Amino acid sequence: MSKRQSDVVKSMPSSEIRKIFNAANQMTDVMHLEIGDPDFATPPHVIEAAHRAAREGHTHYTATSGMPEVREAIAMKFRRDNGIDCESSNCIMTVGAVGALLCACMAVLNPGDEVIVTDPYWSNYSGQIAMAGARIVSVPLRGSLDFAPDLDELESKITPRTRMILYNSPNNPCGSVLPKEVLIGIGEIALKHDLIVVADEVYEKIIYDGHTHFSLASVPEFKDHVITVNSCSKTYAMTGWRAGFATGPAHIIQAMTKVQEANSSCISSVVQKAALAALTGPEDYVRSMVDTYRRRRDMIVESLAKIPGIETVKPKGAFYVFPNIEAYGMSSFDFAIRLLREARVAVVHGAGFGQYGEGHIRISFSAADDVIAEALRRLEGFVKSL
Repeated sequence: MSKRQSDVVKSMPSSEIRKIFNAANQMTDVMHLEIGDPDFATPPHVIEAAHRAAREGHTHYTATSGMPEVREAIAMKFRRDNGIDCESSNCIMTVGAVGALLCACMAVLNPGDEVIVTDPYWSNYSGQIAMAGARIVSVPLRGSLDFAPDLDELESKITPRTRMILYNSPNNPCGSVLPKEVLIGIGEIALKHDLIVVADEVYEKIIYDGHTHFSLASVPEFKDHVITVNSCSKTYAMTGWRAGFATGPAHIIQAMTKVQEANSSCISSVVQKAALAALTGPEDYVRSMVDTYRRRRDMIVESLAKIPGIETVKPKGAFYVFPNIEAYGMSSFDFAIRLLREARVAVVHGAGFGQYGEGHIRISFSAADDVIAEALRRLEGFVKSL
C-alpha cells in the first residue's frame, strides 16, 4: 500500500503545543498549564440556546457563510465593540478562528508568497500558511520593546513576494497588547505596499490594567486592506464549540466562503444559534472571567519574581505569561521537557512559537487556582534542583 503524502502536508509543521499536550497526557499527576483553554463553563444562556435550537429543528444545512441573523449579529458586534463599519455581507462564520485564518490564507495567498508574521506567534499560523504554499517571514517581538514590533524592521522585511502581514493582539504567547500607534504604523505600511493585513483579535476582551484594544479596520482608510478574525472561544469559554467569525473586504469574504464551501459546507447550525446567543447576550460573565484571570496573572508574576534566573514581562492581555529562562543554559524545549518529566508540570517551550520565542516558556493561567499554585511550587523546586 502506498504511503505517499502530498508535498503540502509534508511541509506543514505539527503543533508544538500539541506535542507537549500529548506527552503530558501519557503521564499521571501532571499540572496542565500548556493549553489555552478557559477552565470556565460556557454561559448557561448560550447552552440553553443550543438546546432550544436542536429541539426546534435547527439541525440542517445553512448558508455557507452563516445564517443571516448570525452574520447580522457578527456585523453588529464588530460595529459596537470594534468601531468597524461593516455589514453582514462583509462577515462570515467559520469553524473557530482557526477556520477563519485558514480561509483567509487560502483566499489571498499564492504558492511562493511571503507573509510577515510578528514572532513569537501562535504555532498554527505556520501550518495554515504552509497549506497555501506560502512562507513565514518573522519580525521579532522583543521583551525590551514590551513585545511590540519595530516598524522600521518590519518594513525592511518586505520583498516583491510579500502579500500579507499577520499579527495577534492581545498576543499569544507573549500577552502583549499592541499600542494604537504601532497598529496605525502597520496599516500605513500595508497601504504603502498594497498588502493585506490579517488581525487576529481573539483575546480582545481579555485585557488588564486599563489597557484598551484597538482594531485596525476601524480606520476607514485601512478597512479595505484588513481581515479581522475573532471567535467565541476565549471570550465566552466556548473553545469546543468551534465558533469563529471574520469581517473584511467583500471580495475577500466571498473568496473565504468558497474555501469554506469546499472544506465544510457550513458551520453547525446549532453552534450558530449558540454563537448568536453569546454575541447578543449579557457580558457580565465575561467581566467575571477577566477579573479571575487578572488575579491569577498577578499571582503567577509575583511568584515568578521570587525565582532566581526567571525574568517576566507582566502581560497586558490574554491568559499567558512568557518568562525568559535563558539563565539556565538550556534550550526552551529541554527546559519544558525536563520540567514535565521531573516535576510533572506541563508548559510549552518558547521555540514552539517561532524562532524568536527561544529562551522562553509559555505558562497558561486558564487553569484552576489550585493547579496553578501547585505548578508554581513544583516549578520553584525544579529550578532549585538545576
